[in-house]
Amino acid sequence: MEKTSTIIARRYDLIRIEDLRVANMVRSARGTIEQPGRNVAQKAGLNRSILNAAWTAFATRLEHKATGRVERVNPEFTSQCCSVCGYVAAESRKSQALFRCVACGYTNNADVNAARNIAAGRVVSARGGPVLAGLVNREPQRETSSVA
Repeated sequence: MEKTSTIIARRYDLIRIEDLRVANMVRSARGTIEQPGRNVAQKAGLNRSILNAAWTAFATRLEHKATGRVERVNPEFTSQCCSVCGYVAAESRKSQALFRCVACGYTNNADVNAARNIAAGRVVSARGGPVLAGLVNREPQRETSSVA
């Protein structure tokens, strides 16, 4: 964690990470006596993996080492938003690994597509389009002009 966060902090001027609520993600799936949980063993294994990866500690160290250069991006819909056209649809997420946009046909690994959205600092509304209010930081785009 120390080496990786140092390398990232030294290499990049702006670092964007998902603003994950890890405490909510690792809640127990046990349930109650009246309504016992399902797949409790699998959920316990997932929770153990998340906690072993120390996502929160890594983000904290990164913020300490790259003070003022770390932006937390809302993770909502980043895996359902096309990184090319910006269209949001749950149907675009074909599986855990495959993303295929139902609007433009763009295909990529689902995690790579989500990472591109996070890197671009995209904030997506629940209605499926980019949020127009507030600041949206984007990488500079090359201007294209049509020559007639």
